Amino acid sequence: MKKFSICLILFWGVVQVSAQKDSIYIEAKLSSDKKNLEVNQEIVYYNHSEKDLHTIKLLNWVSAYNKRGTSLVYRKLEDRNNDLHFAKPNQLGKILELNIKNADNEIIPISTISDENLFIPLKQVLKPGERVTLKLQYRMQLPDKKFTGYGTSPQNTVLKYFFIVPDHFDPDNISKRNYHDIEEPVSFNTSWSVNFDIPIDTFVEGNLSQIQMNSFKGDLDTDPEFLISTNVYPSIKTNIDGIDTEVKFGYNLKPEEKQNLEFYLPLHLKFIKEKIGSLPKSIFISDKFRAKEDFFGNNDITFWKFRFPLFTDAEKTDLDYFGIIAKKVLDDNIIADKQKNHWFKNGLKSYLEIQYLKKFYTNTKLLGTLPEAKIFGIKPLKIFHASKVKLLDRYGLAYQYIMLQNLDQKIDEEFPVLSNFNDMAISSFETGSLFSYSADKMGYETFNDIVKNYISQNSGKKINPEEFLTALSEKNKSNSYLSNFFKQKNRVDFKLKHIRKENDSLQIRIAKNTDVAIPVKLETETKDGEKKEYWIDTEENQSITSLSLPASDNIYKITLNNGYIFPESNYRDNFLYAKGLFSNAKKIKLKLLKDIPDPEYNEVYISPRVRFNNTYDKFLLGFNLKNQSFFDQKFLYSVTPTYSTGTGKLTGSGAVSYSFLPSESIIRSLTFGASGAYFHYDYGLAYRKGTLSSSISFRKNPRSTVSRGIGLSYNYFERDLSPLMVANNDYSKYNLWSIGYGYSDSQMIHEKSFSLSTQGMEDFNKITAEGFYRWEFAPKQKLSVRLFAGYFLRNDTRTDLFNYGISRVSNYSFSYTLLGESASSGLLSQQFILADGGFKSFLPGTVNQWITSANVDSSIWKIFHVYADAGIYKNKNLPAKFIWDSGIKVRIIPDFLEIYFPIQSSLGFEPAFKDYAKRIRYTLVLNLGSIINAARRGWY
Repeated sequence: MKKFSICLILFWGVVQVSAQKDSIYIEAKLSSDKKNLEVNQEIVYYNHSEKDLHTIKLLNWVSAYNKRGTSLVYRKLEDRNNDLHFAKPNQLGKILELNIKNADNEIIPISTISDENLFIPLKQVLKPGERVTLKLQYRMQLPDKKFTGYGTSPQNTVLKYFFIVPDHFDPDNISKRNYHDIEEPVSFNTSWSVNFDIPIDTFVEGNLSQIQMNSFKGDLDTDPEFLISTNVYPSIKTNIDGIDTEVKFGYNLKPEEKQNLEFYLPLHLKFIKEKIGSLPKSIFISDKFRAKEDFFGNNDITFWKFRFPLFTDAEKTDLDYFGIIAKKVLDDNIIADKQKNHWFKNGLKSYLEIQYLKKFYTNTKLLGTLPEAKIFGIKPLKIFHASKVKLLDRYGLAYQYIMLQNLDQKIDEEFPVLSNFNDMAISSFETGSLFSYSADKMGYETFNDIVKNYISQNSGKKINPEEFLTALSEKNKSNSYLSNFFKQKNRVDFKLKHIRKENDSLQIRIAKNTDVAIPVKLETETKDGEKKEYWIDTEENQSITSLSLPASDNIYKITLNNGYIFPESNYRDNFLYAKGLFSNAKKIKLKLLKDIPDPEYNEVYISPRVRFNNTYDKFLLGFNLKNQSFFDQKFLYSVTPTYSTGTGKLTGSGAVSYSFLPSESIIRSLTFGASGAYFHYDYGLAYRKGTLSSSISFRKNPRSTVSRGIGLSYNYFERDLSPLMVANNDYSKYNLWSIGYGYSDSQMIHEKSFSLSTQGMEDFNKITAEGFYRWEFAPKQKLSVRLFAGYFLRNDTRTDLFNYGISRVSNYSFSYTLLGESASSGLLSQQFILADGGFKSFLPGTVNQWITSANVDSSIWKIFHVYADAGIYKNKNLPAKFIWDSGIKVRIIPDFLEIYFPIQSSLGFEPAFKDYAKRIRYTLVLNLGSIINAARRGWY
């Protein structure tokens, strides 16, 4: 009996240890206006760490919505969203009251209730394996749902990350965790019991099992999520291999969408189960989760009143929901610290997508059916290589696009510092491609078995993905490179060096720019389209791999890693022809318009050019030859010969540049370039310009809005002179050296920039500084201040050509885009360039010694602004002079087309002048690059 008792005690102890699962009991009451939530809560918390705990850290993440300056507000501003920054007090979220008691009902003092991290002192040390009970009573104001998708709205209330819970990912209470709205897990391996008291005629749904009306209970390895609404939303029940899974939706489905889902969901779930081994009994998909995890790039293209569908509604539903379901299943089965190990679940999701596309969408094009669209009976998009790119290629192309700008990040970069584009291109697409590459090499069934075993063995536990990579390496040594590959930015490049036929074999040499042993996939193709694949294991510390293949008279092309299957830095050297005119070389292809590059060819883009250069050249007719596609390249050239209808002469420009893009350096890019131009700047007067330049762009965090750079240039100019200019001893030839530093921060609320430069030639040296600050003090209402200072260190010039401008700029370096280079009257002369003094009124004169000025601009109503400029300047042998002006600005297209109406200035009340219409100024910026840069802010 005694032995039995001891065994029973030991057995009970084992059960207790294995059942050390935190539990949280919640009674929550939602107010009738859905703005306040009253909560009675009990937490039973176990010390799962290996250290004694003196405090428990509770996450109070509703406080992230409480005020300006929180991590959440700042992240939203990075994403170009200022809703939370400008929120009204009744739209914010915060704890209004909070009481915490221990198991003995003793009140635990709290220093503040507004922090996102609450540190609760313990009465006694909590040793590993021991538990403590906390009782909480609190009342919170829920934030507006529009900020993050969680919170309250007139339609419904979505609750997630609002209940106060222990921080399982940081049990040692050392550092603070802040809410960033990145869907990171907080609670796992926890038993939940939640009862709601909600307004009449409302219903609640969530990811916990419902045991009775408004009551939920169960175990979760993810965070609880509830939707309270006056609507009852649909659900679809499936049975996969005898196991029921219910998919619940937190939004309405259109009848056609629901019908499509009833067909596709069983297909999705069965496919996913075959790859990872298990499915949850219930899946809840919120509107926010759908928007975040749906298939990127399959939406219809809309332009004005036209709509161009890429895929059918059924295909869009299939593609969207496969990714959504795959990620939801992974979230429910895998516990991972998203901040550090985001790539594991994101990569598995992309891996599953790749396998699904290979099975059902192998030959589907990236643009879907769009290339088949006809205009006047023809299919114009067929001329683009983009029309031939496969949907499967999107994973490698997204990585290639961001890598070529040197804005990619290493795979295991912490998630909060990943740019939004790298969240997709690196964490998901690059990782998924590597998983698919490994699975292809070792066998898909073998890879899937490793995934199944790993998920099964880590059920209910926080994973360490390094163990998964180790398992891959142990199963197949060719995967050994992965662990280090994930820890750094990679610039791996395989290159086909040479093909030579010897007797009955093809001798092939493959080069790689790394000492790491990474396998490469080689493919041969005949003219009849017959393909054969070979996996080549390269050696460690060897840059060249030689191999021999049986020769075939029909083999005409050999390819490495075809279809962007491996994230290489350059795919352009992965193709060679085995015979013919282009044996051991690449073919040349001429194209009319910019396109996604086809790495198989050396592409030259030829496009017609028509430009109007006021009355000097009139229309410039010509064409442009360049190698720049939609993707950046290290080596670029552009040549644009044109015919001047105004002079009957040939004009034009050309440029060549090369950029070094070190992957790990304080420098993002180092660019060297040379350019030349020949155009007319006045009637019958031409200029010739030659430039040598170098620029350094410093490394930046891709989430950051800060850019910094240094530029150095040498310019040589020759100008034709009129008789009057010759008589005035004007400059026909001159050299300019310049060096400058620039800093800019394009964040939403406080935009600022600064530049410092010096310029000189044999007759002068000057130094110039400019600072700019723009403050958005209310939604779409801004105040901007510009400060300018210019000083001649030496000025022995013969004319005023190089002087600082007051209200006009001297375009002696031909760097400003002026519609009328030498126009002194007429509409073209009224163009305004914000440079030098920056005065909008036509204040006469130039400055040959020093000038300081301030330009202020502020919103007053919608597109209407007021502006004011003031400054002091001094010319040689003359006293300093104070000048000023003011007026109204109308922003037709902000920063691109704006009109200035001067009112009062040093000249007087300008609307009273008879020639007032000639005093109105305008800015016109025709720079597509600036528009693109403005559009991509928030992505990288």
